[in-house]
Amino acid sequence: MASGWASDDAVSEQIESSIADAVEHAKQQLNLNPNQQSSEFCEECGEPISEARRKALLGVRYCINCQQEFDKQQAKELNLYNRRGSKDSQLR
Repeated sequence: MASGWASDDAVSEQIESSIADAVEHAKQQLNLNPNQQSSEFCEECGEPISEARRKALLGVRYCINCQQEFDKQQAKELNLYNRRGSKDSQLR
């Protein structure tokens, strides 16, 4: 049937791919190195990183404040728009 619309499978695959990309991006944004021990002090400002944060995020390198600033800068630099096309084009 040539209706000009994407099949349900194609739409599902696109959604799954977008979610996988978002998860990978989120992991990268945490600045974690899970193969290393968490830092006791922030690599940016030198303030102590709380024990709870170090335990929750293995390999954490930044305090919460510095991580938030880093996240803001990244949000400005990155366009999180789905680079595979607009929502309308995906559904056709």
